[in-house]
Amino acid sequence: MPNKPAAAKHLRQTKTRAARNLARLAAYRTAIKKVLKAAGPDQAAALLRQAQQALDKAARRGVIKKNTAARKLSRLMKKVQTP
Repeated sequence: MPNKPAAAKHLRQTKTRAARNLARLAAYRTAIKKVLKAAGPDQAAALLRQAQQALDKAARRGVIKKNTAARKLSRLMKKVQTP
């Protein structure tokens, strides 16, 4: 338990940020799963765009690193393109 008001505020901020980051993490993971379970190539292409946006947003916000987002997107593209 924090002793000073500033420490208490920092704890509140940390909890809020952690919850926000978890939500962003879950959003891009869900988007990737949807792409992998897509019914057809047209649906996969549409969902792939959404997954790309989710990955880029997570990278922009600092949830994951830029290269991690690029690597995940690259691997996802390979999976979608190969039948």
